[in-house]
Amino acid sequence: MKKELIFMGPPASGKGTQTKKLAADTGFVHVDTGSLLREAMANNTEAGKIAKDYVEKGQLVPVNVVANIIKDRLKQDDVQKGFILDGFPRSLEQAELLDEMLKEIDAGKDVKTTVIYFDIPIENLMERIIYRRSCPKCGAIFNIKTMPIIKEGVCDFCQTELVQRKDDTEEIAKKRFETYFSQTAPLIDFYEKRGVLVKLDATGSIDEIYEKLKQVI
Repeated sequence: MKKELIFMGPPASGKGTQTKKLAADTGFVHVDTGSLLREAMANNTEAGKIAKDYVEKGQLVPVNVVANIIKDRLKQDDVQKGFILDGFPRSLEQAELLDEMLKEIDAGKDVKTTVIYFDIPIENLMERIIYRRSCPKCGAIFNIKTMPIIKEGVCDFCQTELVQRKDDTEEIAKKRFETYFSQTAPLIDFYEKRGVLVKLDATGSIDEIYEKLKQVI
């Protein structure tokens, strides 16, 4: 049976970090929409230019910019055992589009879909975002307040200078939360009514959250 996991939750709720851990343990492919978009922005592609403008304003990237990128990724051979989708859908429109995409891709296959919602108070989220730093080379993410770094300002893994994303400021973070809760939160009801939603307590350390996650997969 092919397993399709969709991770949902507000910015900085830990979806990306937990996805990477679970993917390493299960062999499921981590389909990270954020990374795909950032790669497009870094490469200054046409879609990347459009996405960058929205991200820096703290707004959601239009669905037509990301849909084809995701669809092409989900068609690749390495995701046929299962995948963990992180960062999509973020609106009812995207959820409906994803349903259509999966119906086309999974036609005739035995598939189980589960949506995991990372539930965490907004106060915790703000702290995670403001103190978050990332490595532009290997993609590692750190929190300078809760995750001590061996050498200040430098990645523990590849010794590259850490950076703060332009959308990780307090002002933009507040806009992102407003956008999320107004446009994305209704997805909780959407998937709950379909009987595929699992709410996960996303407070605690990375390892503590991961233990909770393994219990509901």
